[in-house]
Amino acid sequence: MRAGIAVAALTALALCACDGAIESLRGHDTAVSRPAEVRSSDNTPATPPMTVSDAAPPPPAPDSRLVPFNVDAPRADADASALRCEFPGLSLPPRFAVYAAGAYSGRKLDYQIDQSGHQATQIDVAVSEDALPVVLMLGAYEPTVWNIGWSPRTRIVAVLVSGYHRQAIAGLPSSVPRINSSHDNKGPCGSFYVTEEQLATLNPIARRVFGQPVTRAFIANNGFVAVGNGGTSGLLTDATQPPGGFRDPDAPLAGEAGLRDALAKGLLREARESDLSAWHSAYDAANLRDAPPVSGARPSRVSGGMLHNAYVVVRPMRVPAGLYGAHSATFIVPRGVQRPTGELGHSRIFDWNTMTCAGATCSME
Repeated sequence: MRAGIAVAALTALALCACDGAIESLRGHDTAVSRPAEVRSSDNTPATPPMTVSDAAPPPPAPDSRLVPFNVDAPRADADASALRCEFPGLSLPPRFAVYAAGAYSGRKLDYQIDQSGHQATQIDVAVSEDALPVVLMLGAYEPTVWNIGWSPRTRIVAVLVSGYHRQAIAGLPSSVPRINSSHDNKGPCGSFYVTEEQLATLNPIARRVFGQPVTRAFIANNGFVAVGNGGTSGLLTDATQPPGGFRDPDAPLAGEAGLRDALAKGLLREARESDLSAWHSAYDAANLRDAPPVSGARPSRVSGGMLHNAYVVVRPMRVPAGLYGAHSATFIVPRGVQRPTGELGHSRIFDWNTMTCAGATCSME
């Protein structure tokens, strides 16, 4: 009987061991039959550095932003969320000159060409090159109209224009290929402008777009630059692309012209001595009501001021762009009148509604 019990026990142990082995094998089979998922470290396929001949990268995500061009950053990083920085279908000749030209800004215009609040400027570009076809790289920080003229024997084959604010090309036939890439329009090539301080940024961009460095850079002065051999006689322009055609109709005139326009429309009236005197008294009463009497003190520094470019706001308006230095203005806002919008520049606002002075020059009086 004891032998029968032993045999039964051994049989049960064998069956248990067999079942465990089968379950182990089943688990092993399940593990090896599931393919391992291989992912890159950043969960996206690597993107090789871009060249002019590379295939176009995928379109940017809806919320992507252009990374401004950085000569110290790899080109793949700079272009990660940008459209392609090249001239589609452009076949450049075997030999050509790359001329860069520009300045921080040109000569001031009396209007705006964008919604930046900055007064537009204009740079006239005279291109004269008899020996080689010309590629232009034009750049300014301020919103600028580039008015291009060329000598009869000059052949302009492409233009890359850039800057921080909006840039516009006038005088050049629309058949000439161009890229307009600024910071504000999030253009495909980032942004640059041509000044002595920015010269080191130009060659990397020229090699990237045109395959060769800049032949020569030219700095504009007083809104004019001669490119090439310097000839300026008999220049040709395209009359269908006038410089004044880029004015933003939704923005007021700029500078002194903007102030005159606001007066003519009844948005402003010229201030009188009584307007400034009333502000002086009210401002002092509001700010010194709990102050002790004092001898030898001068009047409040923000309550006075001369009548030069002083106006009373009559109706809602936007401050004209370009009111800097001698062109700055003082705006007195009566009670119940809406405070002007827009960039003040060096101007200031005396606001009866809040009894405050707003503007960079308030603390300088």
